[in-house]
Amino acid sequence: MTPGSLVLLHAPGASAASWGDLPEMLRSYGLDVIAPDVAETGSRYVARVSLIITASGPEVPLVLVAHGDAGPLLPAVALAQRAAHRMVGGYVFVDAALPRPQGAHDHEQVPIPPDWPEAPCGYLRTHADRSASSGHDQAVRQAGLRGWTVVEHEPPAAVAQSLSELVSTL
Repeated sequence: MTPGSLVLLHAPGASAASWGDLPEMLRSYGLDVIAPDVAETGSRYVARVSLIITASGPEVPLVLVAHGDAGPLLPAVALAQRAAHRMVGGYVFVDAALPRPQGAHDHEQVPIPPDWPEAPCGYLRTHADRSASSGHDQAVRQAGLRGWTVVEHEPPAAVAQSLSELVSTL
């Protein structure tokens, strides 16, 4: 798939700076990249991201790329984009938690639309994440069980190259 715009969503509580030089590297590959910097969490995060995407005048189809705890918010961000008549062409989770059904004690989790995912999904596990918690191992396993493309990034290739290649398979 050829994306219109890649939207890089950092984990709530972090900042767009957590992506490091990835946005610029992806731009050097000729990709249109939007990396919103959002301080809010939960539904406010979704609302702020949606406003920033709108103000950026993105090209469609969008590919929503989430890191860490932004993963569970992807369905709500996608729903907001679809409501604005912007097609979402794919989802990529980079060392990210996966969306899960809302539990009784999940006050910050946003609901998952019943038709999600309506576009292809992929999971990128980076080399830097290999020493992280077993939660990432479980997310990689679950992504594979869902039939998603799973890429284990291996140096010396740049993460941007691995991400670009994964997006092209969606």
